[in-house]
Amino acid sequence: MILGQILDRLDDESFAAETLVSMDDLPLLVAVQATGARFGESAAAYAVSAVRRFSAFADDEEWLALMAALGRADDPGAACLHRMLAWSLRHDCDCERH
Repeated sequence: MILGQILDRLDDESFAAETLVSMDDLPLLVAVQATGARFGESAAAYAVSAVRRFSAFADDEEWLALMAALGRADDPGAACLHRMLAWSLRHDCDCERH
């Protein structure tokens, strides 16, 4: 799957929600739910907006790190979402870094 396809799929709230739950990362899920609630969003809506913000505002270093993570990942969609959520959480709150 190419990056464009992954980003297109992560733009769908139901796919983002399924991917978020399938990552089996409870601390990340709790942080996403709490931060999303601060912005009046569900965890899935926050995940979608995190993907969009990363796509629009992440610097070249973040993109390079994302591409490296994708190259090592068994599940590129989950790896992509995880990196984008961690980036978004670092920018949106004082939550523990993931």
